Amino acid sequence: GGDAMYGGGWLNDQRKIGLGLTGCGLLFGVIGVMLFFDRGLIAMGNLLFLAGLSTTIGFRNTLQFFMRRKNRKGAVFYLGGCAIVIYGWTVVGLVLELYGFWLLFCEFFPTALQFFRQVPFLGRILDLPLIKTVINRLAPMGGLPTTEYKR
Repeated sequence: GGDAMYGGGWLNDQRKIGLGLTGCGLLFGVIGVMLFFDRGLIAMGNLLFLAGLSTTIGFRNTLQFFMRRKNRKGAVFYLGGCAIVIYGWTVVGLVLELYGFWLLFCEFFPTALQFFRQVPFLGRILDLPLIKTVINRLAPMGGLPTTEYKR
């Protein structure tokens, strides 16, 4: 049963490292924002996120993802925001980055939300009326998918 995980399975060691780098990048970005938009932490978070993404799905696939016609606008905003953060306009760069991130990854949000609703604690938080209303407004494909889960 577990041989696929160690052979050519989806979650091989390279992808585990990539997901770890991506998670560290997101964490550095959040900490950088919490520490009053610390430029160094946010820039390091951007670098780790991009390194993690290219380690997880491969360098060529990462380039293809950013260069797809439907993703070009998001890529320009995200990468331009990264450059502006490094230049020194941290808040402006971060706003551009977040908009680009939204454009690039909004189609994955319903799937991620579906997963997070299955997690007992997170599912209850996502079902709170205020949070559910906000998510339904933001989600591009009709909001949160409805699921029944046992409490």
